[in-house]
Amino acid sequence: MTGMLQMRMMVLIGMLLLAMAKPALAHAILVESTPAIGATIASGPEAMQLRFNSRIDRARSKLTLIRADKTTTPLSIAPEGSDDLLLTHLDLSAGTYSIRWQVLAIDGHITRGDVPFTVEAK
Repeated sequence: MTGMLQMRMMVLIGMLLLAMAKPALAHAILVESTPAIGATIASGPEAMQLRFNSRIDRARSKLTLIRADKTTTPLSIAPEGSDDLLLTHLDLSAGTYSIRWQVLAIDGHITRGDVPFTVEAK
């Protein structure tokens, strides 16, 4: 009977530990962008914002502009904004573009993605 009691106690303790465990930190996931994915915007100056579901390390994050001909330009990330936001300023002519982002989340994992959009002449 003691063996069965010990087994039940171990299962109970295991269940309690699982119930009290903190949820694992999630990777940074893009939740909103300006312009939005697939959007069409007017040519000229544009503030590009990428908002994530968790805090990110701006110093270790990257933004790259990709043109239709696949040429790339690294973009500077503005220091202002909340801990879950990347901001950059663009001045684009008509064409098809994508912003490639790479961020380091507070959980220590790197995530990447693209935000494609089109610029039309004014």
